[in-house]
Amino acid sequence: MIQAQQAIGLFDSGIGGLTVANAILAQLPNESLIYFGDTAHMPYGDKSADTIRYFTKTIGAFLLSKDCKILVIACNTASSVAYDLLRDMAGNKAHVFNVIDPVVDEIIEKKYAKVGVIGTKGTIGSDVYHRKIVDRDPAVAVKQLATPLLAPMIESGFAHGQISQLVVEEYLQDPVLQDIDCLILACTHYPLIKKEIENFYADRNRKVDVLATNEIVARHIKRFMIENGLVNFEKKGKNAFYVSDYTESFEKTTQLFYQESIDLIHLPLFK
Repeated sequence: MIQAQQAIGLFDSGIGGLTVANAILAQLPNESLIYFGDTAHMPYGDKSADTIRYFTKTIGAFLLSKDCKILVIACNTASSVAYDLLRDMAGNKAHVFNVIDPVVDEIIEKKYAKVGVIGTKGTIGSDVYHRKIVDRDPAVAVKQLATPLLAPMIESGFAHGQISQLVVEEYLQDPVLQDIDCLILACTHYPLIKKEIENFYADRNRKVDVLATNEIVARHIKRFMIENGLVNFEKKGKNAFYVSDYTESFEKTTQLFYQESIDLIHLPLFK
């Protein structure tokens, strides 16, 4: 039986998913997290679906071995192709969440009519946001644009400044994204440049709601945990952060995503 005292497990292709981890702890401060960043294989955005499913299966088995009560696929690309696989793997051992369905719920609940989506080539190529939104409401217009430079730019420490501003402007000026009333940041890296994106629209007097998936997913998970008696009200255990490849510079970069210094454990799951 799943217990409230068990940890929440998350994984991403790199450290972008730490934005989700940070948002979850802001909502649920007594929870313990076990995070796995598959840094040896980042980014997932240009990998095949079969390859991503293999990575997900391996990492999922690791997180299940840690007795996690909840598993979060903190990666849009993996969420789009491997959610059903991980849910079937977990069975009744853990509840599984992706970072797409809660955002689709938000779109439908707030009745947006013209929705923009930016993400990796893998996420946009999967057409998952378009399919899921239109399945719920065929009247919604969904406009998508692959923005492959953003994640590596952020991972490299260029989340703020002139470089990021120029790249953001180049993408957001694309004709595909004109005449939208909200923009989904369909990559867990992108919350780090949410302010730059909001400024782009503010400077042009355009009213566009910018939706960061990490905040929406955290609220969704909190609501689920409250409804199912899974919130941990006791003193939390220690959080653990694993990566499949490790460098000192990478550990410093994690502070951008997690907003505090953390100790990374090198765990080469893939031999």
